[in-house]
Amino acid sequence: MNESRWQGIIQWPLTAASLIFLVTYSLRVLGDFHGELRTVTWLIIVAAWLLFLMDYVVRLALAADRGHWFRTHIFELLAVFLPPVRPLRALRLITLLKVFQRTSGDALRARVSIYLTGSISLLVYLASLAVLQCERFSPRANITSFGDALWWAFVTLSTVGYGDYYPVTAAGRLVAVALMLGGIALVGVITATLSSWIVERVMAIRPHS
Repeated sequence: MNESRWQGIIQWPLTAASLIFLVTYSLRVLGDFHGELRTVTWLIIVAAWLLFLMDYVVRLALAADRGHWFRTHIFELLAVFLPPVRPLRALRLITLLKVFQRTSGDALRARVSIYLTGSISLLVYLASLAVLQCERFSPRANITSFGDALWWAFVTLSTVGYGDYYPVTAAGRLVAVALMLGGIALVGVITATLSSWIVERVMAIRPHS
C-alpha cells in the first residue's frame, strides 16, 4: 500500500473524527461535565487522538523519503500534539469542488480565502475554549464565561489589546501567545493574497492603457 491509497481510505474517517473531536471538546469545556459524562467525553477525545496518531505514523512509514516527508508535513505533526486544529481538514473537502480545482489566480485565491476564513473562525473559537478551560477555576481569573473568553480572543487576535480581560494562569498565557502568533501568520497570508489580487488586476489593465 502506498501513501495515496492510505489517504483515500482514511480521509473520511479522519474528517469525521476531527468534527467529533471539536464537538466533544466544546461540550466538555462549555458543559463542565462531571462523573460519567466527563469520562465518556474524555474517552472520545482520546480515541480521536489515537486515530490522528495512527494516521501520522502510517503515512510516515509509507513515505518513500521519510526525512523529506517529515520536513514537509509539519502541520500533520502539529495536529497530533494539538488535535483541535484537525477540523481544518473539513475545509479541504470544500476545496475539492470543481470550481476550486482550476489553476487560475481567482480559483487559487478563493481556496486561500476559504482556508483563511475557516482558520480565523476556528482559531478564535478554540482559543476561547482553551483559555476558558485554563482560567475559570483560578481565584484571580477575570475570564470566567465563554462570552468573556470570546471577546478576549477577538481583541487579542486583532492586536487591539484593551486589557479589560487577560489570562492570569501560565497555561492561559501560553494560549495567548499561540493566538498572537497565529494572528500574525494569518495577517501575513491575508496581506500576500490581497497584494497578489492587486498585482493581477494591474497587469490585466496595463495592456489596454
